[in-house]
Amino acid sequence: MTRNSPTRSSNLRRSVLSVPAINARALEKTHALDCDAVIFDLEDSVAPERKAEARDNLKAFFSGPPLVNKERIIRINALASTFGNADMELVLALEPDAVLLPKVDEPQDVMSISDRLADADAPESLRIWAMIETPRGILNAAAIAEAGRTPGSRLDCFVVGLNDLRKETGVLPQPGRTYLVPWLMQVVLAVRAYGLDAIDSVFNDFKDADAFDAECAHARAMGFDGKMLIHPAQIEASNRHFGPDNAAIAEAEAIIAAFADPAAEGLNVINVNGRMIERLHLVQAESLVHKARLIAERQTAK
Repeated sequence: MTRNSPTRSSNLRRSVLSVPAINARALEKTHALDCDAVIFDLEDSVAPERKAEARDNLKAFFSGPPLVNKERIIRINALASTFGNADMELVLALEPDAVLLPKVDEPQDVMSISDRLADADAPESLRIWAMIETPRGILNAAAIAEAGRTPGSRLDCFVVGLNDLRKETGVLPQPGRTYLVPWLMQVVLAVRAYGLDAIDSVFNDFKDADAFDAECAHARAMGFDGKMLIHPAQIEASNRHFGPDNAAIAEAEAIIAAFADPAAEGLNVINVNGRMIERLHLVQAESLVHKARLIAERQTAK
């Protein structure tokens, strides 16, 4: 199969808040929050007997004022479950920015949803996110990411789910996630190889701000683009850690300016402040400056 060029999304995904679709009050509160994306959850946070009510809540929410400057993602139940087909019909009706697939184990899990969206003539803007939260999902992360870059696949992003992964492997929830780091880095390597984004797992104790702050710093150092959140109190720290700082923005602007100099025309490597910079760094710098501009525009619009 022919792969698309690995081009990452330009969307901000520093803070990705998960909101139970069964909680109508929490849905309404998302309008005022400073998160970059909202996952409307129909899966784990909704009891089986209330799935239909949760779908009705989303229908009502999407019929109201739209979310501004936030990606809208609906997490469905597995298609093989009792609720999966009804969830997908809702996705097709509401046309969010993405559908989040739970427990993705192999490439076919993504491709089957891609085919279903294509068969329904869903807009190309309706993308696919994949929860990587099982041993098979981790082992197959690169194959899933590679398949996700084939024409028509729509795959944009991996979201790590450590609660399920810990449950299935027996790894204890220890500070620093020492025994999980190799698996987390395997996910980051897969997404970077194929131009996707990676969102780190939730931090369950939202009242422990210091520990959450440390985990955000840890995830950013590993290369994650953002973090999945379970409470609005976690948004500020997530935005701060995964957003570009002033020094990084200044460096990126210097790289862009250096390559814009007529003297750099036709050169793939140039000297910027004593460092040898390649054109691939220019692409990274342009992406960083673009995201910094989006953040500034959001702050201005408040």
